[in-house]
Amino acid sequence: MTLILSNDDVGKLLTMPDCMDCLEDAYRELAHGRGISRTRSDSVAPSGRDDEALYSLKSMDGVIPKLGVGAVRINSDIITWPKIGNSMRRVKSPAAPGGRYTGLVLLFSSETGEPLAIMPDGVMQRIRVGAANGLGVKYMARADAKTVGILGSGWQAGTQLAAACVARGITAIRCHSPTRENREKFCADMTAELGVECIPVDSPEAAIAGADIVMCATNTIDAVFFEQWLEPGAHLTSIKRPEIEEKAVARCDRVVVHTHDDKPMLVATRDLDVPEHGGERGWGLAAGIDFASLPTLPQLIAGEIVGRERPDEITCFLNNLGLGYQFAAAGAVVHRKAREQGLGHDLPTDWFTEDVHP
Repeated sequence: MTLILSNDDVGKLLTMPDCMDCLEDAYRELAHGRGISRTRSDSVAPSGRDDEALYSLKSMDGVIPKLGVGAVRINSDIITWPKIGNSMRRVKSPAAPGGRYTGLVLLFSSETGEPLAIMPDGVMQRIRVGAANGLGVKYMARADAKTVGILGSGWQAGTQLAAACVARGITAIRCHSPTRENREKFCADMTAELGVECIPVDSPEAAIAGADIVMCATNTIDAVFFEQWLEPGAHLTSIKRPEIEEKAVARCDRVVVHTHDDKPMLVATRDLDVPEHGGERGWGLAAGIDFASLPTLPQLIAGEIVGRERPDEITCFLNNLGLGYQFAAAGAVVHRKAREQGLGHDLPTDWFTEDVHP
């Protein structure tokens, strides 16, 4: 039987400590060549919805033989790039019937090839991004780090803070995002959820000044953190490539990236302008960084490099591109726990396999 799970199911089953633990082990497998991950690919075309929106079909996958699974993550998105505050943002539109988004994780057995589970990607992708950055904190931030300054109060920001709290004994958080109401609600929610006071502040400088850990968690395709804000001893982290100014990255004492891939593979219709892939925004930012020469998070976790040697070093983790491999690791945990706890709905695997040679 193939298990069908909801975002609510995934949220009940995949805790932040669970996700950090499973990714930590999976990254060691990847570093030693015992796991594989395919570079994300984006196929982009006009959407037919309006002149500002584009259609993007995104996919990524990975296989973890140790866990006996492979996974594919697929997104079918309607995307716009509005300017909000001082930066241009990448915004997905809930254009599916009922005002919904379309993203799926398909988990397969590497022993039989059969589909083990199908689930939405929304909750899982949020937790796995937080977990990856949390592992960066674990291996690179000072052992006595206690304060966090975060830029952003959206969907991704909450799990960034949750992961930081798992990795270190965080006692204080400051948050800035452009919209006052958003940051105030976010801080109230995070204070209640994490048991750590989260204070909304009116400027980026007020959020990050003196912070042991500085986190960027936005949907911008412009830089939001700049060189002049660097302070000795801080650990700097981002969830996407454009967030940190290139000059700031160059000044850090140690920089670790998620993957050597500098951008997703792009396939687009003729003469199509994709804002994040053109000019000096999005993937065009940080073009001077040689991602292929920098160490990766799997190499750091496998002990091939050191994350920090001195308390005054400025360290930086760039979560420059997500991996389909993460969904195999997290998906395996969710599938196992769902079976143990009896969550989800079974459908006949015959519905998803065939007796005709493909």
